[in-house]
Amino acid sequence: MALIVPVGAYFVMKGLSTQAVQMPRHYIYDSVRTTTVKGKLQVDTVWHRLPNFSFTNQLGQTVGLDDIGDKVIVADFFFTRCPTICPAMTVHMKKLQTGITNAKRVNPDKADFVHYLSFSVDPERDSVPELKKWADRFGINPDNWWLLTGPKKEIYDYSINQMKLGAIDGQGVDTSFYHTDYMVLIDRARNIRGYYHGLDTLALQKLSSDIVLLSLEKDPRRKKFWEGKLELYAVVFGLAILGLTLLFYFLKKEKV
Repeated sequence: MALIVPVGAYFVMKGLSTQAVQMPRHYIYDSVRTTTVKGKLQVDTVWHRLPNFSFTNQLGQTVGLDDIGDKVIVADFFFTRCPTICPAMTVHMKKLQTGITNAKRVNPDKADFVHYLSFSVDPERDSVPELKKWADRFGINPDNWWLLTGPKKEIYDYSINQMKLGAIDGQGVDTSFYHTDYMVLIDRARNIRGYYHGLDTLALQKLSSDIVLLSLEKDPRRKKFWEGKLELYAVVFGLAILGLTLLFYFLKKEKV
């Protein structure tokens, strides 16, 4: 028993530590590193980390990714003069927000594990007052949902070069702005983990479940408590069981 129990516990713990959970996949990598660890070749992908930005939200506050903290992020692009998909996108984002907060049984106005961003592709006309009107129209809470404006070049660069999404300058004509209907899912490490059509109800259901999965995901940069120590724990546990077995044996022998 002194050997079977710790060995069994070792394999159970090892199985739990390597059990795969189907998490949202990563998108966009910067490089691939090849290293040799204990004589074995390992290939590590360095996923693209979104950089910080400095834009203005609907309250006139200068904000960035660094102000959001350790949260999952959902982002999309819009403009307040949009006559087509933007109102529907905002309504769907609002439903997504409400559904998640209700499911998690937290304050329906807040969610401490997810933050929403809507970048304006018409920042020259989407001033702070215009963003505030849009926010009031749809009942957007600025505590966890920012409507963002700023220098056009920086916003378009963030869309095209960082998030790999399309955007076309409409040159001041309301209906000629082009922007994607995708919502982008970003994890705590600021890696992109999914693109979802914001007008597709099935895609939004998938996004909702993926948000919850990412909120439960452990930071890959933080080592697990037992990582690399399973063999040591098994030995210590085995010695403890062996010691107890010997103790009970001698106690029983003394009584006899």
